[in-house]
Amino acid sequence: MSNYSVREKISSEVARELEEYPKIIRHLLFHRGITKKEDAEKFLKPDYQRDIHDPYLLKDMKKAVERILSAILKEEKILIYGDYDADGIPGSVILHDFFKKIGYDKFENYFPHRHNEGYGLNMEAVEQFKNKGINLIITIDCGTNDVLEVVKAQEYGIDVIITDHHLSQDEKIPPAFAIINSKQSDCDYPYDMLCGSGVIFKLIQAILNKNNFGIKEGMEKWHLDMVGLATMADMVPLQGENRAFAFFGLKMLRLSPRIGLKKLLQKNKIIQKYLCEDDIGFTIAPRINAASRMGDPLQAFQLLTAVDEASAETLADHLNKINDERKTIAGTITKEIKKVLKKRQGDDAKKVLVIGNPDWKPALLGPVANNLAEEFNTPVFIWGRADGEFIKGSCRSNGKINLSELMEHTPSDLFLTYGGHKMSGGFSISHEKIHLLESELCKAYEILTKDGIKEDESFVDLKLNINDVNWTTYNDIEKLCPFGIGNEKPLFLFENIIIDEVKLFGKEKNHLELIFRNSENKKVSSMGFFMTPENFSFPIIRGEKINLVATMEKSMFRSFPELRLRIVDIV
Repeated sequence: MSNYSVREKISSEVARELEEYPKIIRHLLFHRGITKKEDAEKFLKPDYQRDIHDPYLLKDMKKAVERILSAILKEEKILIYGDYDADGIPGSVILHDFFKKIGYDKFENYFPHRHNEGYGLNMEAVEQFKNKGINLIITIDCGTNDVLEVVKAQEYGIDVIITDHHLSQDEKIPPAFAIINSKQSDCDYPYDMLCGSGVIFKLIQAILNKNNFGIKEGMEKWHLDMVGLATMADMVPLQGENRAFAFFGLKMLRLSPRIGLKKLLQKNKIIQKYLCEDDIGFTIAPRINAASRMGDPLQAFQLLTAVDEASAETLADHLNKINDERKTIAGTITKEIKKVLKKRQGDDAKKVLVIGNPDWKPALLGPVANNLAEEFNTPVFIWGRADGEFIKGSCRSNGKINLSELMEHTPSDLFLTYGGHKMSGGFSISHEKIHLLESELCKAYEILTKDGIKEDESFVDLKLNINDVNWTTYNDIEKLCPFGIGNEKPLFLFENIIIDEVKLFGKEKNHLELIFRNSENKKVSSMGFFMTPENFSFPIIRGEKINLVATMEKSMFRSFPELRLRIVDIV
């Protein structure tokens, strides 16, 4: 359990500046760094024209656009090389749909096999493209670190345009025809946290600014469904331009005509017009990622580009099936890990949790690491090998440490490769170095936190009364949606509230519902998924007083709006 501190009160000066907003909105804005009325207006009311920057501010954009327009004019063969996750796949859908829209068909999509080829460009694939007569490769969500592969493509007479958002690991830059990546040190773009799909959207914007191909102005906004999906799925901060992409992307997703998306939502009992960021994080993105984790990423791409109901239905069923299989395997791995951790309890607590097994399939470890990071409130690194040549793993942060920085502060020869963001990442390491992983990460953690992170302290935004769980409060909170990294769901503390009912639900009875009563004797429901009373060291029974840490949410199950709490912790 964590110790929770309530965030400081808003200053009187800021309260006056933001006085037109309800008290709870003023408080939440203040703790998002928003202290001026103008900034509050921008945050609460995203505007497409105002918030979406000029794509030509991105380094190499002009070169990339001219090369693509030349390829179209000459009817050259274009290869779209997308990463296999819930950023690269939607980004590949965007460029696929764009080429179809302008009537250009001399292109094909390619996704590397997660297990056999790994992340990014690879030599075997480049060899294939040479034999196919490809003239131009456009990468999506990868390529920044693929120096040798780009050199090889050049030798074969294939130009490469890299669109990516990852940092270079060793500062070696691929000699690509153009690199569109706002994280380049010499790129003057005003926002550097776009996801891969966001970058490819900027490329399409730039192309249409140069040649609209007779397409009605503004039609590119329909691609925002995929941009929004990727932005919310890829754990990039929902601030700045990303907030606009997430905000308008969610609107487009609720209207999207994509047959495959509709089928997937129907089969998971999600009503499209009420789609929210949680549906993306817990339902859509895991099924897109399951395609590559369990087999072929092309199946997720085919679902999102399907044009007939029969194939969409088959693909939606398939993604549901393999996602269930993934969850079963991940559940088994999680149980194994918890058994090991139980035996370790006598050891000193580690700053970073590192655990692995050569039999574990690396592609399945991301969600496991995510769950453990949340449960144990610590950075988690999990590794496996399966049939691979090297040990590979996934890492997730508890939000108190930047994983990219953590890995950068280890010895330069520890990892074979590594990459990622603040909250999530991946790595590979040799068999000879795996025994050093935990100790080196713990040393790096100490270096990064020497100025003082309070290890066991977490924050709640406000203390509320159970009577505050009402539609007025929720409607104020909802104005800050969509929530995600950098704009987390507001967290509230309800002190000394009395449990009225305790229920377990789900097939395995592994989800918890607690009912409380407000002063009008009306029920207030709270849900804790993958929680049971046994998770806590004190009684969770009727009549017991507890302190509840929770978010507030609207459930639209069976189209009926229900206001409830989502349990984060009980202290």
